[in-house]
Amino acid sequence: MLGGAVAGAGLTAYAVWEARQYTLREVTVPMLPVGARALRVLHLSDLHLTPDQRHKADWVRELAALHPDLVVNTGDNLAHRDAVPAVIDALGGLLDVPGVFVFGSNDYFAPVLKNPLRYLFPDDGRRNTADTLPWEDLRAAYLAAGWRDLTNRVDALEIDGVRFGFAGVDDPHLGYDSLTAVAGQADETADVTLGVAHAPYLRVLDQFAADGYDAIIAGHTHGGQVCVPFVGALTTNCDLEPARAKGLHRHPADSHDGDPDSSWLHVSAGLGTSPFTPIRVACRPEATLLTLTARRP
Repeated sequence: MLGGAVAGAGLTAYAVWEARQYTLREVTVPMLPVGARALRVLHLSDLHLTPDQRHKADWVRELAALHPDLVVNTGDNLAHRDAVPAVIDALGGLLDVPGVFVFGSNDYFAPVLKNPLRYLFPDDGRRNTADTLPWEDLRAAYLAAGWRDLTNRVDALEIDGVRFGFAGVDDPHLGYDSLTAVAGQADETADVTLGVAHAPYLRVLDQFAADGYDAIIAGHTHGGQVCVPFVGALTTNCDLEPARAKGLHRHPADSHDGDPDSSWLHVSAGLGTSPFTPIRVACRPEATLLTLTARRP
């Protein structure tokens, strides 16, 4: 009995420690035109920032030293109604870089205390929409910095001579996504096309892949947050299978590079947690630097 309690306390202490071990992942994706120089895309997701999380904010601020060419922010920036200034300060020099963004449920609504075991069972459809957060202020700050809002819309921008075409949806976890608003073939004038969403629900991934987007960028899953070593995630908090809870994959899952109706899929394990469950196991918090390279001739 005592031994079990000690083991449980030790695991909890480790999980709290791991939740602060911020990690930069780096992956390479061959999707630029032949002959183009490599471009660096920083994928940020699920900061879940509160004003007192200075260590996390300092770590994020240092990412500007990577000199990315593009920032993709897939939402859940906030975890407190007073966190907007902290998020803007943490992003710092990254706001001077071209960027695109969508929001997640924890940009719109404050987190609440709930039983963490709910994540291990099928989604019952319940959502917290009681305590709203100042997402309009965050959106205004991003727009003032020149970042593009991809909330149920398409957009485009040019970076170092490479034209990017984007489509983004509002948070699918809340059912805010409007796939009709972004339906249709990916921008044929673009050199690279990216579909962006907070939560990687299959209906969104399926449409982006069918419409010919080169890659889909998402977050939300926290990589499973509490994973089993050598097994991986047990849940994704959406209908994406746990095997693709984080990292670089293909969609559809059984496709490969070169399939005409498939896309790259990058799902970030994110940088934060709910302030009520500040733990991670075998799933360190992360940002990802995707180096886009030229396609094979």
